[in-house]
Order: sequence, then C-alpha cells, then structure tokens
Amino acid sequence: MLVSHFRSPIIHIAVISLLVFFGIMGLRSQGFLQALELQAYDWSLQLRPDRISQSLPITLVTITEQDIRELGHWPISDELLAKALTRIHSYHPRAIGVDIYRDLEVPPGRAALNKILREYSEIIMVKKFGKLEDGGIPGPSVLQGTGRLGFSDVIVDADGVVRRGLLFLDDGTTFSHSFSFLVGMKYLEVEGVKPSSAKDNSDWLQLGQHVLPPFESQDGSYVEADAQGYQILLNLNRRDPAFPTWSLQAVLAGEVEPELMHDRIVLLGVVSEGVKDFFYTSQCGTLMACPRVSGIELHAHIVAQLLQHARENLAPLATLSDLQEAGWLAFWVMGGGLVGLWVRGAWWFSGIVLVGLLALGAVVVWASANNGWIPWVPPAMGWVVNAMIVTALVSKQEQKDRHALMGLFARHVSPQVAEAIWEQREEFLEQGRWRPKTLVVTTLFTDLEGFTTVAEKMPPDQLWEWLNTYMDNMVKIITDHGGLIDDYYGDMIKAGFGVLTREQTDEQISHNARQAVKCSLAMEQEMLGLNAKWKQQGFSSVRMRIGINTGPVMVGSLGSAERLKFTTIGDAVNIAARLENLEKDLWKAEDPNTVCRILIGEKTKHKLGAHPWLFKEVGSVMLKGKTQELPIYRLYSKEQAVE
Repeated sequence: MLVSHFRSPIIHIAVISLLVFFGIMGLRSQGFLQALELQAYDWSLQLRPDRISQSLPITLVTITEQDIRELGHWPISDELLAKALTRIHSYHPRAIGVDIYRDLEVPPGRAALNKILREYSEIIMVKKFGKLEDGGIPGPSVLQGTGRLGFSDVIVDADGVVRRGLLFLDDGTTFSHSFSFLVGMKYLEVEGVKPSSAKDNSDWLQLGQHVLPPFESQDGSYVEADAQGYQILLNLNRRDPAFPTWSLQAVLAGEVEPELMHDRIVLLGVVSEGVKDFFYTSQCGTLMACPRVSGIELHAHIVAQLLQHARENLAPLATLSDLQEAGWLAFWVMGGGLVGLWVRGAWWFSGIVLVGLLALGAVVVWASANNGWIPWVPPAMGWVVNAMIVTALVSKQEQKDRHALMGLFARHVSPQVAEAIWEQREEFLEQGRWRPKTLVVTTLFTDLEGFTTVAEKMPPDQLWEWLNTYMDNMVKIITDHGGLIDDYYGDMIKAGFGVLTREQTDEQISHNARQAVKCSLAMEQEMLGLNAKWKQQGFSSVRMRIGINTGPVMVGSLGSAERLKFTTIGDAVNIAARLENLEKDLWKAEDPNTVCRILIGEKTKHKLGAHPWLFKEVGSVMLKGKTQELPIYRLYSKEQAVE
C-alpha cells in the first residue's frame, strides 16, 4: 500500500474491521455460531493432555446386559439390591451411590432394603427432580428428609452432548442437591472438607481452596443457555477404563478385590443398552465417533471432578468476560486486516492466514490444558474474513494506483523500469499524483532537421507511419538506456535520466549522465540506419539535433485530477532545450553526411569522469534567456574526427 495513501486506507480498513467485528458479534449474539463454537470447545478438550488422577478413589459396580439375562428380569428386586449393598458395605467404603430409581416396591425384599438404607448412612440414592405430575420421581420414602437423596438429572445441550453438571436445583418451593454432589461430599466428610459460601460472594460455592462460580447463560460460547440451579462446566478427562469396574454378579459372588472398595466411593448403576442410560460428553469426540458413557460413569466423572477441586488443586474451568471476548475478537479481526494490508502474493497470504489459524488453535488448546475456555470460531472467522475483505480492497486500490501510475508513464519507460516504478510507488506517488521533489537529472532533448521538408512531400497517412517508425525506434533506445520519456511534440522528444532514481549519490548521478550520453550515440547510429532505409524508399534524409544537460530539476505531475501530465521543470531543463536548438541554422553548413549533432552542458561533461568519448569544446555561449555565457561541448562518435 502506498505510504502516501496510508492514512486513507487505514481509515477504510478500520471501518471494514468494525463492520466485520460487529457482524460476527451479531451472529454470535443470535446464536448462529454456538454449534460451531461448542464443537471447537470439544475439540480443544480432546487435544489437551490426559489429566485423570490415578488415585481417584472411585469404583463402579455395573449391572450389565449379561447380568440382566442371568437374572431373567428387570428391574432387579429389592432383595437382590439389598444383598448387593450389604456385600459392598462389608468392604467399608466411605460412600455408596446407587443410581437406580427405587420409589416403587420391587418385591420381594422391601423391608430388608429399607432396613439397610436406614442403617447404612454411607448410601446415597437417586431421584428425579420435580413433582410427580411434572415427571419427577421420588426416591425411597425411608430416605425422605435424610439428605441422602440426590437428583440424577443431567443437562444435555441441543447437540446431544453433556457439557455442564448440576449441583443444586431450586424450583421455588424445593431445594435439592445432585446425586453426584452428595456422593462426593459424603466421601470428603471424613477429611473435614465441607462446601461453604465463598468469601467474596456468598452466593458462590467454595470447595476446598477453590471457588466454583455458577454457570451463567452467556458463559463460554453459550447464548441464552438454561442456567437454572447451580451449574458448573464439566472439566472432565476420559480414558478407557477410567475407573475400576466390577459386574453385579462378580460382587454377589465375592470376586472383587477388597482394596478397590475399602475407604473408597462405590457407585452402583446400570450399563445395559436396554435401559438406555447413556450420554455423550465433550471430552471424547464428535457424535459420529464418540463412544457414549453410561449414566453411572458420567456421575463418576462428575464426582471425580469435585474431588479434584477439593483435594488436588484443580481449578474450575474459567471463561472470558464479555469485554475480554470482545477484545479477543477485535485483536484477531484487526490482525486479519493487517495481513490483508501488508501481505502480497497468494502463497504468502494463504500461508500466513494458515499459520494464524494454527497459532489461534494452539492458544485455545493451551488455555484448555490450563482450565480456560477461549473462543476459537469467532476470532478465526474475523481473522480470515477480514484478511480476505481487506486484501480485496487493497488489490482494488492497487489496481487504481497502478492505472494512475501507468497512465503517467505508458510507453515512456522500459518494462523493467515500469515494474521498478510500481515496486517503489510508495516513494513516488501521493494521492494519485507524482509526489513533487527536487532531483539532479540529466535531461535530453532531441529534434529533427528537415522534418518540414519531409512532411510537405508525404501524404498524411505516409507521414504518420514514417513518424511512428522514427518515434518507436528512438523511444526504445531511450527506455533501454534507463531514460524516461517526459514529452513528445511533433518530432521533438524530451527524456530524463535519473528521474526514478531512489538514491541521489554522486556515483548514481554520474551513471545517469553516462547513460544519457550512451543513449545519444545509439540514437545517432539508429538515425544512420533509418536514413539509409528511407533513401531506398525514396524519402529525403533527415538530421537529428540532441541537447544534454545535468542539474537540479523539479519532478512531478501537473494538471487536473482528470488529466495529469508527468514532467520536469527547472533551469537545467531549459538549458538542455537551448542546447538542442542552438544555432541550428549554422549547422546546415556542416558536412551533410553528419546526421547528428550532440551538444552537452559543462555539468554533464563534468559528471562523466573518465570516459572513452570524443569531445570538442564549442566555447562559452550566451544561450537564449540566459544572462551569462555557459561552456558547451560537442560530442562525436568514434567514427567521426574531431576538427
């Protein structure tokens, strides 16, 4: 982008970035990105290192499909459940959680089951929260009011994934704890760890050293999520198998290892496909590839998370505030804008955009590994979309600038010089105009003698073709020597050497002067060839006059915005023009075979340094419009003799 244009495009890019920012924020606030963001969140959890503690004191007792077949019926009877609980209790676990509804009697054995439930205070049973008419399922009546009934309700997101856990529920009349929470607290009770209100906010739960802030409806990538009760984000790590597991038949047969139940948490539940108590979690993959987790295992993971909060210094999963999320998005949107502003080339652009996405993903995964949830989808969209839009804007502006630049120099310079102009456009252009500056330039003027006579003898169409042939040949020579065509007028050509020079060193100025002299000699040789060709065609021969002078000139573009003209002005330019036109009538007396007269100013000759060319001092001449005489020199080709 042009430095001279920098301020204006930055304003445009800032406006575009704001539009992209607010557009993405709008999409996000309406929930259009929630599904993608939740999948990205799941992905970040899956990529983090496994963090399950080997010392988690949880053992599962599962009622499998095979157990049900051997029993021959479902649900299991109260008697069988009582036997299983008695066997488990004999190993002296700290807490026993039973994820089996038992509100109704399943004979035989209700009396025996009630007796066990009353006597074994370690047992926690489940219920479904709510009134009967609303689908609630009460637990065993013998446990009502004991604080050992916890609801097993699970929050499932719209995509079928469990990402949040419930600790408490309150419908206005009934307050209840979750099954997982009660089991975990029963275990921690022996260690003196009890839930309490946070010091800074009495409505928040503190467990051990950590405060567990309640989930809010806008946390993470959620939009207006159901935040009823006291919810926490599940920060689970899954591996298979995550917990030691025994079947019901193995427990009843006494085949378990006592140390895997002693002083631990034992959870009893069903894992049969026929019962359909299975869930997806975000820690195991997409719905298409993710192995489901049974309800009892899900509760075990939630209990494990609570124990890690209380015992192993696991911080709760933190989310960004609304302001932080906005700042995070704005950072990547502006970053994409800068990429679009500064990066050129499809491969470079694609590579940097890809690297940015990978870096963003790395930050998100790193945050996840450190118990943080940083959005990925909105900043990724902002990064890519803004980069593409700004690139399109800059490309359009560059096309406009290139058109303006080439409009000034079309066919005036060689392709290499034209490309150099474009690459260095920041130093030359300002708001579509050539930035005026003073440079030391060697100016060359050339004109034809005898052109009027030729024009009188030719029809207009032949004259046009004749003149174009002359111009094409001379312009090519000038551009090949690094000159820039400034102006045409009839058969007159004005060119500058050093107009596009970035460095105005003495060596560069001398180089430009030498190129101008070489160019004039090449033009002389070309004139000899053209005259020979025209003579064969029956046309009169013509002669050329060239004036060359070096000095400071003002370089810039003149005219209106619609019709700009690049030019150089200054005393050094005027001198070059006077040299070309100097005493042109006196030259007629010279040898008619001399087809070119080249006059050079003293400053140009001085800049040539050591050179192989032949010069003759014409003397000091009073040029038209000057008040002092100026030394001038005549340049001869090697084929000419100096008189």
